[in-house]
Amino acid sequence: MDKYWKILYDAYSGYAQFFLNEILKPSWHNYFYWLVGASLLIWLAEILFPWRKNQPLIRSHFWLDAFYLLWNYFLFALIAYNALSMVAVQAFNDFLSWFGITNMVALNVATWPHWLQLVFIFVIRDFMQWAIHRLLHNVNWMWQFHKVHHSTKEMGFAALMRYHWMENIIYRSLEYIPLAMIGFGISDFFIVHIFTLVTGQLGHANLKINLGPLKYIFNGPQMHLWHHAKEMPREHPRGFNFGITLSIWDYLFRTNYWPKNDAYLPVGLPDDDYMPEDFIGQNVQPFKNVFKKL
Repeated sequence: MDKYWKILYDAYSGYAQFFLNEILKPSWHNYFYWLVGASLLIWLAEILFPWRKNQPLIRSHFWLDAFYLLWNYFLFALIAYNALSMVAVQAFNDFLSWFGITNMVALNVATWPHWLQLVFIFVIRDFMQWAIHRLLHNVNWMWQFHKVHHSTKEMGFAALMRYHWMENIIYRSLEYIPLAMIGFGISDFFIVHIFTLVTGQLGHANLKINLGPLKYIFNGPQMHLWHHAKEMPREHPRGFNFGITLSIWDYLFRTNYWPKNDAYLPVGLPDDDYMPEDFIGQNVQPFKNVFKKL
């Protein structure tokens, strides 16, 4: 038990120091300032080249989404997730050791060229996120938490950041074993994080981006807007266009739906699906919904 308390202490102190360094020591390898910088640039693009001309520069609940940015990317990890996840990983490895399993690696890619590892981990991780995103729409208790993300009524880059903290736990938990079995050799795939961040923000942005034939590979705001449609089509009652960065998975597995470009497509939850409009309410309501159905 002392081992787990030490992990908790080291995790809290280590992450607190990391967070302070992110803010106090700007550098080209600093995720905090990349996040802020990318957000400001995409917001500027929305102001200069808006797809929906009548949408306010500071749209509905913009500042709420801005707080979600800070909360989901930094504060939640500082308060709970980072330390508890490290304890969970250690407990899981200890559990496996009871059965004599000390190495989960099934495909060791650590010896591959650096660029190939990056491409491989990006594609594998994006596919897993597509599959988990699909689960969030089809497993009822998961959907109760994912509703927070779909509660936005006006789309913009910061809408990417509005999601319940339980999604961090669901995504990271389901990703852990497949990624551990790959034997990924790069401890720092910073460029992958930045690329997925920027493409994710662009996918939610108030911008018209013509991808041409690349639309069959990459997700974009015109396709992703339909994912947030207020009313689901009959052929996709539980959602569609689940791609995070890549759209290719939706085309391969026939979960794509993009009948036309519609800048003013109504988005959000149906009128009879209640979700509070404040941060505390949005983080409490999903638990109420889940327990109500037990």
